[in-house]
Amino acid sequence: MNTVPLTPPRSAATAHGPARHAPVRRDGARDLARMDDAPLSPRTLEERRLIHRQDSVRVQADAFRDLRTRLLGLRGNQNFVTLVAPVGHGCGGSFVARNLALAFAFDEAKTAMLIDCDALHPSQHAALAAGSDHCGLMDYLGGDVDELEAIQYPTGIPRLQLIPNGSVREIAGEYFTSARARTMIDSLRSADPNRYIILDAPSALNSPDARILSDLADIVVLVAGYGKVTLDAIDKAAANFDPAKLAGVVFNDNH
Repeated sequence: MNTVPLTPPRSAATAHGPARHAPVRRDGARDLARMDDAPLSPRTLEERRLIHRQDSVRVQADAFRDLRTRLLGLRGNQNFVTLVAPVGHGCGGSFVARNLALAFAFDEAKTAMLIDCDALHPSQHAALAAGSDHCGLMDYLGGDVDELEAIQYPTGIPRLQLIPNGSVREIAGEYFTSARARTMIDSLRSADPNRYIILDAPSALNSPDARILSDLADIVVLVAGYGKVTLDAIDKAAANFDPAKLAGVVFNDNH
C-alpha cells in the first residue's frame, strides 16, 4: 500500500457554532467574486487552526500544499473528486479534509467545494462557522430541499464553498447510492472545470458509508491517527476501497 507522507498537523479548530449565511446563488462570472466576500482575517484562521498563505506554522501549511501537489500529479490538469476518510473515530479526517480544501483554494486559478458527508457526526459547519445544520447535503438528497444552490454556502475564505451535512441521519448509505447523489456531484463538477471537490467521509472501519461514497470519488485519501491506529487497522480500512483510487495514507496527530 502506497503512502502519501504528510507532516502531522496540529490540533483541530475549536467549534464556534454555526453561523447563518445566505446561500450562494449561481450568477455566471460573479460567482467567484461572491466567494471572496468578507474574507476572514489571518488571526481568525489561525484561531480555528485553518491554514492560510501567511500561516505562521509553515510546516503545516506546506504539508497540505504538498499533499495537494501529489494529488494533482496523479490526475493531471483535470479536476477531480477526493474522498477523505479516517481509519477510525478520532483520526482527524475532518481536519485534514477542510485544510486540503483550503490548500486547493490557495490557487487563484482553482476553486474548492468541501462537502460534509458524515451524517452522524457532522462538524464542518461548526468548524468553518458557515452553513446551516438544517439545510445541507442530507436535506437535498432526501428531497427536502429542491435547489442545489440553496445548500452551497460561502465560508469567508476566497474560492472555498461548503455544503454542510444538514439534518442528522441515522442511515445515510441509501442517499449516497441514489441517482440524485451522482447527478449532484456531476453538476457541481461540470459547473466549474476549475473546481476541486473534497468529500469529508465518516470512519472507514465503523460505517459502510465511506466505501459507498468512494464510488462518487476519483481519489481516496485515508487518514490514520498518529499513534492511535495499528497497521492492521490501516490495512483493513484500505481494503474497503478500490486500490486504483487509493492515493495513500495521511498520518495525522490531530487528537
